[in-house]
Amino acid sequence: MPATTLSPLDVAAAPERYHGTTMVWGGRVIAVHNFADTTQIEVVGHPLDRAQRPDIHAPSIGRFIVVLPGYVESMDYPAGRWLSVRGHIGGSEVHAIDEREVSYPLLLNDEIHLWPVQFPYEHGKFTFGFGVGVGIH
Repeated sequence: MPATTLSPLDVAAAPERYHGTTMVWGGRVIAVHNFADTTQIEVVGHPLDRAQRPDIHAPSIGRFIVVLPGYVESMDYPAGRWLSVRGHIGGSEVHAIDEREVSYPLLLNDEIHLWPVQFPYEHGKFTFGFGVGVGIH
């Protein structure tokens, strides 16, 4: 099933309707919670650009939780780090933000990408070439 463009807020309104639907979302890590068999990464979502990078200047599109199997070192996903993730909706959980109850869609991870520490100011540099290069310094 192809990924859809629904936001975490859209899915949070009716998570049972989207159960199993593939999503590609991105945002900023808020916290990591390790449990007996899974790890949950709490994320504040932002819209993605054409390269599936979070648009840090756009307003939030809601919060979501990425569910990973097993133990994940929280230092690998520190608060403030940007990520993009593809996964499928596996339900929702209600969490308190200050004095308000908020529904978080659960995104069961299929693929996750951490953006560089200096994102968006540091872009990955990928080059491909053949032959011999000569440089003068």
